[in-house]
Amino acid sequence: MTDKILKFPSGFLWGASTSAYQVEGGLVNDWSEWEKSPRRLAELKAKVLDPLDFQSGQACDSWNRTEEDIACLKQINATAYRFSVDWSRIEPEEGRFDESALNHYASFVARLREENIEPFVTLWHWPIPLWLKAKGGFESSDIVEYFKTYVERVALALPTVKFWVTVNEPTIYAGNSFLKGIWPPQKKNIFLYFRVLNNLARAHRVAYDVLKNVITETKVGVASPNIYFENNPGLINKLLKLGADWWWNNHWLDKIKDKQDFIGLNFYFHNLINFGFSKNKNEKINDLGWELYPAGIYYVLMKLHQRYHKPVYIMENGLADEADTQRAWYLKEILKNVNQAVTDGVDVRGYLHWSLIDNFEWAHGFGPKFGLFSVDRKTFIRSPRPSVKIYSEIAKNNELKV
Repeated sequence: MTDKILKFPSGFLWGASTSAYQVEGGLVNDWSEWEKSPRRLAELKAKVLDPLDFQSGQACDSWNRTEEDIACLKQINATAYRFSVDWSRIEPEEGRFDESALNHYASFVARLREENIEPFVTLWHWPIPLWLKAKGGFESSDIVEYFKTYVERVALALPTVKFWVTVNEPTIYAGNSFLKGIWPPQKKNIFLYFRVLNNLARAHRVAYDVLKNVITETKVGVASPNIYFENNPGLINKLLKLGADWWWNNHWLDKIKDKQDFIGLNFYFHNLINFGFSKNKNEKINDLGWELYPAGIYYVLMKLHQRYHKPVYIMENGLADEADTQRAWYLKEILKNVNQAVTDGVDVRGYLHWSLIDNFEWAHGFGPKFGLFSVDRKTFIRSPRPSVKIYSEIAKNNELKV
């Protein structure tokens, strides 16, 4: 039996994603400070965990190894790369911008262009400078002005960037930091949670206008962590799904719907509702115990299309799989569902795998391995996992064999 060939649209972008704090190394901000705080160290000690495994430190040393990361991108035949710039590196003190840092990012963008790799630049992927933390961070109503100044300075330094992601997963950040209180600044306060969500929407809207003013041809969006909520039969389950969809998938995006040129989708989760949430069968799971449910991305893409009618770039999708036993299967199943969504009318224009290389996975530390390439913690040598060969062929041919 011959393979069926699923073709993707002409010009479809293929690549991978990372974020500054997770790969660059040598950063000082609210996250690095929190990792060494007495409260955090006590939490790790109580779980008998090594604190050094939960401190980013040099991460993957990507700040000094841009060429090695570009080599990885070329190996997967990437035509796009999403990375973030770090606010604390660029503006280490209020009003003082580090020209060498901005020049570094500008040089990196230029190198990507030389290799015909489209840069997608994220302006804020969670950490903030210590001076901004002292002023209240995203809890403060002044954050919008601080963000506006920062965004303008970065845009002026990177005028050739066509695609900007203003904020990454605002609902994840607000939820973990201010609703659950498990991420810095660990303030469990529902009123702060709502305030931060609102401030993040205001910050995006202002950043959108700034970017459009500085770079007229640019495209601006966000990275939204939409979940496929699936309900079992019954009125209660249906109402729970409607509420979950509205609050998690739509509420924040609705606040900015007139200020986005595309939607960046980060897809990881399916949530089965049966008189309560998270009733998943978990037939396949990754190394973190997260369910692998690739069919979910189809339904999420269809809902985004029906509600917002915007182009979609898949900014993040992947799995923690150190042994690389499930990545190829998962990747193919995800892309099969993406292809079906395209066939059914969704304007999907790219797929960026999370992540290019193993990195520092926030509160999970260095344990989870999301990378297409493994990274030696001591030498920082990048090594391709077997699934790289499969993904590189898909990207090269712009098609999937099933």
